[in-house]
Amino acid sequence: MPMIPLGLKETKEIDFRDPFKDFILEHYSEDAEAYEDAIADFMDTRQAMRTPLRDSTGIGLLFRYYNQLYYVERRFFPPDRSLGIYFEWFDSLTGVPSCQRTVAFEKACVLFNMGAIYTQIGAKQDRSTAKGLDAAVDNFLRAAGTFRYIHENFTNAPSMDLGPEILEMLVQLMLAQARECLLEKLQLQSEENRSIDVCLDLAQEAAELAECYGHVHELISNDAVHDYVAYSWISLTQVKREYYTSLAHCHAASGVLHPEAAQMTAATKEVLQFLHVQSSETTQLDITTPKDDNECRILGRAHLREALVLQEECQRQHRMCRELRGKHALASVLRNAHKKALHAFTLTETEDDFSDMLDPPHIQPGTKFQLSLTAPDFAQYRVTDLFRSLGPIAIFSAKRHWSAPRLVQLHRGRSDDGFGFSVRGDAPVNIAVVEPGSLAEFAGVKEGDFIVSIADLDVKWASHDEVVTLIKSSGDSINLKLVTPMDRNYLKTGKPIQQVKGSLSTNTSSSSSSSSSSCMSSPAGSIMHHVTNSNGKKLNWNPFKRNHSAGREPKDFLDNVILR
Repeated sequence: MPMIPLGLKETKEIDFRDPFKDFILEHYSEDAEAYEDAIADFMDTRQAMRTPLRDSTGIGLLFRYYNQLYYVERRFFPPDRSLGIYFEWFDSLTGVPSCQRTVAFEKACVLFNMGAIYTQIGAKQDRSTAKGLDAAVDNFLRAAGTFRYIHENFTNAPSMDLGPEILEMLVQLMLAQARECLLEKLQLQSEENRSIDVCLDLAQEAAELAECYGHVHELISNDAVHDYVAYSWISLTQVKREYYTSLAHCHAASGVLHPEAAQMTAATKEVLQFLHVQSSETTQLDITTPKDDNECRILGRAHLREALVLQEECQRQHRMCRELRGKHALASVLRNAHKKALHAFTLTETEDDFSDMLDPPHIQPGTKFQLSLTAPDFAQYRVTDLFRSLGPIAIFSAKRHWSAPRLVQLHRGRSDDGFGFSVRGDAPVNIAVVEPGSLAEFAGVKEGDFIVSIADLDVKWASHDEVVTLIKSSGDSINLKLVTPMDRNYLKTGKPIQQVKGSLSTNTSSSSSSSSSSCMSSPAGSIMHHVTNSNGKKLNWNPFKRNHSAGREPKDFLDNVILR
């Protein structure tokens, strides 16, 4: 029986160079040209992701791109503005394009393509071997887990193939196809020697599978799904539902017509009693557990007759679908199944009686296989942040804000004096305490500032000990590049920075933590303070020049400088 694989979503090429470079310069105040290779690597990965191989290599490529999106989204997509980047994808079922600015849409589409490739890998396995069947089951369960993950983690997608009804239908379809492969494996392993119990197990498994395809057919016939899927999918689920119901009756007939049926054990009789479900809807044979050979023959013929009726219905539905008519393998399966059931029915024929007109009991679905979805394993394909040089992503991300980097040069008069500040934390290290009246306070160093470089050495990823070592080895002069967080005080977690008369100040304790390192001193020495703008030019700042601009009081001058 053929399986249903999914086609992949297609997307257009996107040029990230200018938006990313502008954002690096504006938001991170760094040289955008230094990230030319990182942007090119990201674009190359996306370009390759558009046409992945239909194998494990293609799956790995999609996983790596998806994981890289985790970093890119946090680096370049702030929640309060748009970079002008639009992700356009075409629906895999209808071909209709959909466009959104959110990276979440890009992620959902990449995940959908992962699931689609899993379906294609599963559908092309050699199901005539146990190994091929195991591989098919694994890939169909991975596809189902991927679609369920999209369903649970991404909402309001503009594309129909990402809608909740479509995704739920795909999950159930992949589970049904996985169960179909398990039934085929059970049939393959028991082909040479089938006892009564094995035949009854096969009957229940086939009935369970028919019920699964019946559920898929209900989902696929939903108004929200029906108009967006191929008619051949609807027809094939109908055909499979009828086919596996007929197969359940064939296996049940094989069980009750087995040569050892007259000597069946008590356990087998219990299984047979459970297998046959009485229904008041139609005229039924009043036989659930046959007592002699004649009852076995009557019950077996009733099952075979029902199987023939269902197989004829399968062939009729197959002929009604133009696309399915071209599936010669499907036509061969249906034809051979009908021929085999007809041959078995003919062998049991003795003389006509009214029992041939009675419907057999319904077969109770049952299974020994508990299927569990395999969710995407993102940790299996680890990637390195291409834009790691921008700093730790918890601090230096698109949703955080900080001041323009400023250069502070401190020169102490005596080698035994400190610089007047202490540091705390790791990657990045921040200013924990600024000593009143010290060089650091004169230079405008503030509690809560992050140290991003020391003497032209980038220290955004440096540990506490590494920064302390650099400061101690700097001699009598040290050059620091600092940034001030604008939306949060990292010395007091969760407390925002208070705005005081247009300048930034923090409420922090003067005592440092056990991990802080002090560089305290008296104000003896000289200070040079520069602010670096987005073009990299240094603007000299005179601490003794008062600014009387509108809306600012002269008192603000004392916030940064203490005169003695």
